[in-house]
Amino acid sequence: MYATGYGTHPLRSGRRVRPFGRLVVVLLLALAVSLSLAVVAHGGTAPAYSTVVVQPGDTLWSIAAEHYPSSDVRARVQDIEIANQLNSPVIGVGETLRLPA
Repeated sequence: MYATGYGTHPLRSGRRVRPFGRLVVVLLLALAVSLSLAVVAHGGTAPAYSTVVVQPGDTLWSIAAEHYPSSDVRARVQDIEIANQLNSPVIGVGETLRLPA
C-alpha cells in the first residue's frame, strides 16, 4: 500500500518557520492591510473640481445655488470656501474659483 520512500506523514518541507519569521510575516501583512485601508479611507485619488470665473453680482451663495441646485446651499458654500482656502465669503470679479464635484 505504501510506496518506497513515502511515509504516512503529509508532505512537508524540511524547514520549519521560526517564531521570529512568522512574526515578521504577520507584521508585514498587517502593514499592507493598514496601508490599503488608509488609501481607501482617504479616497485614493484627488477630488475632481470644476472652475467658475466670478462675474459682477456673483456671491458664493449664488454660485453654490446655481451649480448645486439639489444640495444644501450652506454646506456647498462652505465646501467652496474650503476648496479655495477662503477666509471669508468675500470674492472679487474675475477671480477663478474651484467647485468641488
